[in-house]
Amino acid sequence: MTTGEQQTSTEPFTASRAGSDGDDVTVWGAIDGRTIRFPMEVTRFDALTLTFDVDAEAAAALIPGTDFEPLTTDGRAQLVLAACDYHENPWGDYLELNLGFLARPVGAPADVNGSFIYRMPVDQDFTCRAGNEVMGFPKTVEDLTVDHVGDAVTFGWHRDGSLVLAVTAPRIGPTGEPTRVTTDSYSYLGGRPYATALGMDLGTGFLDPSTIEVELGEDPVADELRSLGLPAPAVFGTWGTDLTATFQLGRPL
Repeated sequence: MTTGEQQTSTEPFTASRAGSDGDDVTVWGAIDGRTIRFPMEVTRFDALTLTFDVDAEAAAALIPGTDFEPLTTDGRAQLVLAACDYHENPWGDYLELNLGFLARPVGAPADVNGSFIYRMPVDQDFTCRAGNEVMGFPKTVEDLTVDHVGDAVTFGWHRDGSLVLAVTAPRIGPTGEPTRVTTDSYSYLGGRPYATALGMDLGTGFLDPSTIEVELGEDPVADELRSLGLPAPAVFGTWGTDLTATFQLGRPL
């Protein structure tokens, strides 16, 4: 996948309503014989979440199409890098890296905000296909790893044995209960702008930016991150374990 491309589905989904323990459930359909239902509840995952202050023009250049724009202040945008290790998820026990920006639809009021993930590598086929076809997320199947060495965690991404990206941070214990963040994740589905509402826990193991290491390899994705100014110190970082998330059926914009 080249810069600016989005994986999309041209097949319209068909949703139906069903009851389950008094709650409404939307059945999207099935992929590879597995039923896709919403809300989709993720009951356990670990996540390293980092935020970087980056050049707004460089960020805008990595958001495909003309329907979304990064949130900016004084010519700066916010890159969010989230590394997730899913343990209990209806779509599999997989690794995922999210590279995206705080963003909004073009022309939306200033109080409307969410995120646009422009790359989302995963390490399993089913979640890749489901993410592409159901949500329009730009998932690709890649060589991802997670290593726990001592008190640190490292998430890595390699291609053909060569490094693309690695992030290492201390596994800091929580300072309280996870914080639930509710937002929209923007994408393109079938060529149309799309929004998926979600609520996701943010860990409360707050990280000292000086303890976070970002390593870039020789790869087009690494070059994209260099265009944003990385490797550079994060402005915010958290580590969390046993987190949960809820994804709703998305909607065209």
